[in-house]
Amino acid sequence: MMKSLKRAAITSVGHYLPPDIYDNKFFESYLDTSDQWIRERTGIQERRVLKQGGTSDMAVPAIEMCLNRRGITAEEIECIVVATVTPDMLFPSTSSLIQGKIGAKNAWGFDLEAACSSFLYALNVATRLIESGAHTKVLVVGADKMTAITDYQDRNTCVLFGDGAGAVLLEPIEDESLGLIDFDLKTDSTCGKFLYMPAGGSLLPPSIETVTNRQHYVIQDGKTVFKSAVPGMADAAESMMRRNNLSPDDIRWLVPHQANLRIISATAERMGLPMEKVMVNIHKYGNTTSATLPICLSEWWEQGLLDKGDGVVLVTFGAGYTYGGGYIKWAY
Repeated sequence: MMKSLKRAAITSVGHYLPPDIYDNKFFESYLDTSDQWIRERTGIQERRVLKQGGTSDMAVPAIEMCLNRRGITAEEIECIVVATVTPDMLFPSTSSLIQGKIGAKNAWGFDLEAACSSFLYALNVATRLIESGAHTKVLVVGADKMTAITDYQDRNTCVLFGDGAGAVLLEPIEDESLGLIDFDLKTDSTCGKFLYMPAGGSLLPPSIETVTNRQHYVIQDGKTVFKSAVPGMADAAESMMRRNNLSPDDIRWLVPHQANLRIISATAERMGLPMEKVMVNIHKYGNTTSATLPICLSEWWEQGLLDKGDGVVLVTFGAGYTYGGGYIKWAY
């Protein structure tokens, strides 16, 4: 039987970053690039690399941190939504693998893929599961091993990506002024050709030819994506402000997808926000795709920089194109 409707809220956070680091100097020995070139164009200084294991192996410690901070066991989790573009394998789902690894024997789950927007899409879906009364404890995990699908012969893409995982726990709360308040998510399918991975699916199954042609790696038209990402993320942020009657003073933190520092700065400028109100860790981790937003939330909470009642706007942009925004009043 469905329960009465209640607001969903993030009640705990966690993250995990592999210990191995590739700094910009790593690329200088075999690519026509430099530390200065990378920093000026992306803002990235280093990125984390998972040398052994799959996406689930990063998700598990992020979840364990999240559950430990909340003081609950995995057996209390009812649903696990995994946002990723790099599942351990096509099937079984990464959520199923995680369920077994953490011992969440009472949970069902599924994977959701919307490129760099995967976590925000998954957060929206999980919010509806709480609001409907279907569940009271839902884990949302954003995790990607992007180095597994990065072509280290392509200097325009290989310097961008890193590996990592973040997790949040959603639960219902009584206070309607707090929690996950609004989402505005969009897709523009006309632009898929500018950011994609050609092979590995049913259209081009793995073969000697696809491997030889390096078709199992990310392909990106960087300039075109950049030109779309700036207005896309800025429009998403403005939508959140307009729909919820927010002024810059109402926003404590802007949490942007960590793809490029110039995109982040342009989004903040469009919102009228100083960079002091923007969560930025791209210089340390690069673009971790589905993991960027939850890693930011977990790190800022860990540092004591997120307080109950803080207005938080999340914005993202990714392949598809997929993009959008979310508005949170922090609840714990």
